[in-house]
Amino acid sequence: MSDWVVCGHPAVRDARSWRGAVRTSSAASIVWTDSPWLLETRHVTSSDHWDQATADAYDEDTAELSTPEALAPTLDVLERLAAGGRVLELAIGTGRVAVPLTERGVPVTGIELSEPMVAQLRRKVDVRQIPVVVGDMATTQVEGSFSLVYLIFNTISNLRTQAEQVACFRNAARHLAPGGRFVIELWIPPLRRLPPGQLAAPFDVSDTHLGMDTYDLVTQQGTSHHYWLSADGPTRYGVTNFRYLWPSECDLMAELAGLQLEERTADWAGAPFTSDSKSHVSIWRKP
Repeated sequence: MSDWVVCGHPAVRDARSWRGAVRTSSAASIVWTDSPWLLETRHVTSSDHWDQATADAYDEDTAELSTPEALAPTLDVLERLAAGGRVLELAIGTGRVAVPLTERGVPVTGIELSEPMVAQLRRKVDVRQIPVVVGDMATTQVEGSFSLVYLIFNTISNLRTQAEQVACFRNAARHLAPGGRFVIELWIPPLRRLPPGQLAAPFDVSDTHLGMDTYDLVTQQGTSHHYWLSADGPTRYGVTNFRYLWPSECDLMAELAGLQLEERTADWAGAPFTSDSKSHVSIWRKP
């Protein structure tokens, strides 16, 4: 049986009578805050927890992906799929996508595990513009239904077990109104570039960033190693862990959640998905 919980001032803690209530699994522990607009739930997942240092650097590290030109194709697709309805972003982060999508008039709600990332988002927009629930994307539920749920930038791989990834698809489906859509953006693991015996593959080599992934081909576990180079400071190193999954595996997870594949492209601009594609944008529909 799910519990109803809400954070904020004592006067609004009767969650059944407050429109901001959410459901959480009974395994969650609840943290009350002083804000009537921030709800926190705690779940234990295998995801890395993005700390303060990571949150402080995130917008700078993703600056090239966050320009209006770079984001336009993503926002165009999400706005079209929202079709004037409510939208839920899983792992909303610092609002790299949610903020400009909201500026287009699309009402966005978010779920995010990392409080430091939410704090960065709060420096950009008021909580009433983009309400956020602090919790994991596999189990945390927001009250109401949505026309679109989206999870982008490879983030489903942050869930490092197959069971949690299946739960994430089911959680997305739970939030969708009939006819609503779930969208993910995910890279294709470049395992064809690994010769026998090699377990690492570079994914970015530039003047300011070196990145490589190491893979366990048995468990589908991986680790991303980042080296950020600075002309006037020390090299900064960061590491994140993930579980990679294939498009066909995503489709099976979607089927288990009662969703039907509607479209798959290689990118947000709609390029055809082929055997040589390095990523995919997949859209599933709830009947």
